Amino acid sequence: MMRKTSLILLGAVAGAALTAFATQPTSTLPGFLDSTANAAASDTYRQLNLFGDIFERVRSHYVEKPDDSKLVESAINGMLSGLDPHSSYMDPKSFKDMQVQTRGEFGGLGIEVTMEDGLVKVVAPIDDTPAAKAGIMANDVITHLDGEAVQGMTLNQAVEKMRGPVDTTIKLKVMRKGADKPLEIAITRDIIRVRSVRMRVEGDDVGYVRITQFNEQTTDGLKKAIRDISSQIPADKLRGYVIDLRNNPGGLLDQAISVSDAFLDRGEIVSTRGRDPDETQRFNARPGDLTKGKPVIVLINGGSASASEIVAGALQDHKRATLIGTRSFGKGSVQTIIPLGAGNGALRLTTARYYTPAGRSIQAKGIVPDIEVLQDVPDEVKGRTEMRGESSLRGHLKGDGEEKAGSQSYVPPEAKDDKALGMALELMRGTQVNAAFPPSPRETTMRN
Repeated sequence: MMRKTSLILLGAVAGAALTAFATQPTSTLPGFLDSTANAAASDTYRQLNLFGDIFERVRSHYVEKPDDSKLVESAINGMLSGLDPHSSYMDPKSFKDMQVQTRGEFGGLGIEVTMEDGLVKVVAPIDDTPAAKAGIMANDVITHLDGEAVQGMTLNQAVEKMRGPVDTTIKLKVMRKGADKPLEIAITRDIIRVRSVRMRVEGDDVGYVRITQFNEQTTDGLKKAIRDISSQIPADKLRGYVIDLRNNPGGLLDQAISVSDAFLDRGEIVSTRGRDPDETQRFNARPGDLTKGKPVIVLINGGSASASEIVAGALQDHKRATLIGTRSFGKGSVQTIIPLGAGNGALRLTTARYYTPAGRSIQAKGIVPDIEVLQDVPDEVKGRTEMRGESSLRGHLKGDGEEKAGSQSYVPPEAKDDKALGMALELMRGTQVNAAFPPSPRETTMRN
């Protein structure tokens, strides 16, 4: 039996897999049912024979000799692309990359990088990682990796070269402003954990927690963030928490459930419904609110999708949090990752829809915040700050009722310009009043 991993992922990569089917009718009734089942099987085999015929003709007569494996992979991708935007085939490399992303840890150096003028520029070293300990600094420009010029590589290629087995060493040639000549820095790789949760204290009375994705480290990161905030702000002075899910594309279903559970004492978090009975489930909160009932405000926007929407929907339906921002992306489906054996990659298949505790499907509609706040968008980025939303994706699963287009996804780089965050802090501190705030953490009569 192949192991399946339930994920909620944002993406529109096409893909597919051939499916085996029974050739014998399952009904013992004579006549119409038997003939219908046989006819369906016969038609399916006819289509598969057609595929085989075309495959052989392409192999034999195409102007250049095609790669058989690429032909098959393209056929698989074409099959799944007709289902929905989130079902796809992942080749072995893509499958490995996805596992690294969802695991949230890898062997590497510990630097955040970008590409600038064809070279790799350091955005910042991550604290307590090999890169930070070796003296790598923000704005350093990496020109060579183990003697190989970075010029001509893509950013992904450079990043992949910097990653590798723990306890192996790589030599970087670095240009640094103010240095007379390039620096040669040898760094030994170690386990790097992706920081999906960051925190800070706003003023001296509000805890701010930013969740950028839902990987295997997210719930632990949230718990640590809440502990750190509690240690910095006395309980009698702590007004509450702002949870920022803006532009968070989603991730693991179990992490969305456990993050929601961190703020809930009881009640349903989410339910899933699919054709397979195993995909139809309800997930409930366990006793224990990590914030001890403090008010919670959740920030969302057009880039908040999937797992982010599960968290926002659960806390909104239970009136545990007030949602501020703009309507979310609207991805209300669950993808299951099915490994296809050694060296064959994996199938990412949409297997269920999910529903909020109140029974809402947000597919192709998104979650509407309790308080809508639009940001002031600079002229130079206008026209690039609207997310198209799930409803605009070709072949998307149809939603219940009227579908909604995308919404604003711009987040100002400076907190002082962030109108949604400013609104949240004013509501927390009582300098602005709105009927949607504050929520009561105990006010819920939903399915418990």
